[in-house]
Amino acid sequence: MGNIIEVHDLTKKFGEFVAVKGVSFSVEDGGIFAFLGPNGAGKSTTIKMLTTLLRPTSGTIRINGYDPVTDSDLARKSFGIVFQDPSLDDDLTALENLELHGVLYRVPKDTLTKRIDEMLTLVELSDRRNDFVRDFSGGMKRRLEIARGLLHHPKIIFLDEPTLGLDPQTRNHLWSYVQKLNANEGITVFFTTHYMEEADRVAKTIAVIDHGLIVAQGSSDGLKKQTGTTSLEDAFLALTGSAIRDEASSSLERLRTHGRMWRGSGRRS
Repeated sequence: MGNIIEVHDLTKKFGEFVAVKGVSFSVEDGGIFAFLGPNGAGKSTTIKMLTTLLRPTSGTIRINGYDPVTDSDLARKSFGIVFQDPSLDDDLTALENLELHGVLYRVPKDTLTKRIDEMLTLVELSDRRNDFVRDFSGGMKRRLEIARGLLHHPKIIFLDEPTLGLDPQTRNHLWSYVQKLNANEGITVFFTTHYMEEADRVAKTIAVIDHGLIVAQGSSDGLKKQTGTTSLEDAFLALTGSAIRDEASSSLERLRTHGRMWRGSGRRS
């Protein structure tokens, strides 16, 4: 089995700042590949280059055999993507968002209706299909974005923090479906996550990126063996010296800090 993603000496500079520093890696066709790194390590920048949203400063990329720079349209047809930042149209309903995506990707009309029903059932939004997205919670929007990314049966699905903010039951449900797609249809999965247990349980290959460099790559067991640790989190800490913290935890800490400052000022909270 060959590689569906090939990256060689990929670099991205923003002025004098080098966000990605000559990374090289490959993803096997039909594999599940996880990118782990602290905030600001270069994960999202790399994904944006792979998915035609950023032009590399140097290096080469092949997505399903296509160069995202010179063959951007053909490359885009090969993948679906769930961005870390919201990308839905709040002024459309859930159904209309999915229908628009289906039209843009030329999903046959007779297939599209069935596929939309499947995706809305998967993410438990069938009863909200005709509601405007602006009335959805953050978690509901994320679930709809995942449904949209899988709608056109792509060969590759890029998931940038796909389950951030979702409850554990929904997270497990979504990963079970993604694994089933991978096993039954051979879809390649490339994801980043703040949840170590997701990478440990789901990924076949893990690349650890820190300060724009890939510092280690292999299976979860291989990374543990390399670092002499017993958990993926300990292996990650040994390799980077940094802990991954999700946005919810960071926000909670900011609220706690603000609360302490507020109380210390003599005002009532």
